[in-house]
Amino acid sequence: MSIRFRLLTESDVKAVLSMDDLVEAMASALQRFSSGRVVQPVRPTIVIAPDAFFGTMPAFVRGAESSSAADFGAAGSALGAKLVTVFGSNAARGMHTHLATIMLLDPDTGALLALLDGRYITEARTAAVSAVSSRLLARKTAGSLAIIGSGVQARSHLEALSRVHNLRQVTVWSPNKSHRDQFVAEANAATGSNGGQAGVRPLHKGLGGQPGASPQVKAVDHAGEAVVGADIIVLVTSSPTPVVESGWVKPGAHVISVGACRPNQREMDPALVARARVFVDSRAAALVESGDVVMGIQEGRFGADHIVAELGELGDGSGRGSDTEITIFKSLGMAVEDVTAADLAYRRAVERGIGQELTL
Repeated sequence: MSIRFRLLTESDVKAVLSMDDLVEAMASALQRFSSGRVVQPVRPTIVIAPDAFFGTMPAFVRGAESSSAADFGAAGSALGAKLVTVFGSNAARGMHTHLATIMLLDPDTGALLALLDGRYITEARTAAVSAVSSRLLARKTAGSLAIIGSGVQARSHLEALSRVHNLRQVTVWSPNKSHRDQFVAEANAATGSNGGQAGVRPLHKGLGGQPGASPQVKAVDHAGEAVVGADIIVLVTSSPTPVVESGWVKPGAHVISVGACRPNQREMDPALVARARVFVDSRAAALVESGDVVMGIQEGRFGADHIVAELGELGDGSGRGSDTEITIFKSLGMAVEDVTAADLAYRRAVERGIGQELTL
């Protein structure tokens, strides 16, 4: 018996997934994970070279107990896996450093349902999860954003965080001046920002879905200049060593750390991690994969209980205890996020007749 499946390219996936939908879908996925409705191992990885590894990320997502609007149609079960590679040398080849393919399987039969390009899903769902963290952990009045990094994740995080905050100021730093200048030019062109002058287009939605004027994005010449005074700090770097110092981070800030996903890498000052309240997507993964956590424990700076909670354990309530505490979300990425996003893309594609049907 032949098996028919749907092939979805990156452009197909982009056509059916919006950032607004992904933020809500990721909130649901995180809650499912932390409530025990997801079966997935900590990501097995094969190291290929010092700057290259291959990871496999399978997950079985049990159906929601109720198909509420918050599940965005993702109330059914989903089964699948992402195959992801990170090759730092790809940048010199003009290729993306992070590549991925996602397979969706029928949870009733195990048959192949869909094969999807996973690069964009990885890019977008990572930023959407960060937006969930900021919605739960940043101060409600947060209006200034610092981004350390100027690559794909910097762009997607600017888009996602603009969905949950009325950002007034965005400051960017990365080591390569031409890269950060290009990022700023593209970001301001995309948002229609003109430095705060009349006529700025209100493209982004802030808290409560209310539109806010698009902020001006500017580059600076030092990471500390970007971070000092920022309400939200996003670290999207490939650096294996800290790029932010504890003294730069003001009381009440929310730090989102996306880089340093290996146990021998850290992108935050260990003193900052020790002084802040730390939240993660998965405790099990953070205690194995996150150098910012693993090395801090090894050095005796704190114990495993320094992790306050998983995002999914917070539900829809805030995890912030006061306006002066510093919160950190250490993002590692989970298979449930990829499978949930891919399942949503697949069902939307079927509804709209997008993608190719092939026979295996």
